[in-house]
Amino acid sequence: MAAFLASLREGDTDHMPLSASSAARAVVAVRGLHRFAAREGLVPEDVARAVRPPAAPRRLPKAISVDEVERLLEAAGFDGTPLALRDRGLLELLYGTGARISEAVGLDVDDLERGTAAVTLHGKGGRDRVVPVGSYAVRAVDDYLVRARPVLAAAGRGTPRLFLNARGGPLSRQSAWMILRSAADKAGLSATVSPHTLRHSFATHLLDGGADVRVVQELLGHASVTTTQVYTLVTVDRLREVYATAHPRARA
Repeated sequence: MAAFLASLREGDTDHMPLSASSAARAVVAVRGLHRFAAREGLVPEDVARAVRPPAAPRRLPKAISVDEVERLLEAAGFDGTPLALRDRGLLELLYGTGARISEAVGLDVDDLERGTAAVTLHGKGGRDRVVPVGSYAVRAVDDYLVRARPVLAAAGRGTPRLFLNARGGPLSRQSAWMILRSAADKAGLSATVSPHTLRHSFATHLLDGGADVRVVQELLGHASVTTTQVYTLVTVDRLREVYATAHPRARA
């Protein structure tokens, strides 16, 4: 079985080498077959039990720079229409709180604690968390609430949701993704911007600024600090880059 795994990863005359994730799927399937055969008495023992699938490479989160974030946010609300004010408020809130897009579109107006500049986010597994909101996001959301949401709400039947679509109904996750993608295109960002881009950037920029990883864990709503620690790898890469270009004896 170990030789089979090695052949998957290295390839041979009959097939190309497989990636770790593809090889892992093949090994899981073969282990399942061997486990079934042993359980049914078709073979004397499960020879694949000790073989573990190869670990997939650790994927680092994609974050964009502070300058790119600012360009993205400026592009979202450039014309001051109700929809533009909504888009700017949504993206400012995403970056200002590290919220998942699903958490942001699931917000009700009453989830905003406007007197204390905080918001209650409803996370995975029914876990709520209160997250502070920065002054830029506060202003953008206030502008939306005063100048845009009443206009959008007039077209609908009434909903407590914070962010509304053009028909006055709750904004969907898919629509929020399109808002992000459209703003990225307008800003001329070359990097691929995904629904998690602002969340990744929020965490990375906090750690770059000296925030403790435990604090970032609480802000992101991660159940385990191990999940948050992947962002420290991003900042270490940044440190290496700065060191390599700035230190007089970093390179021969």
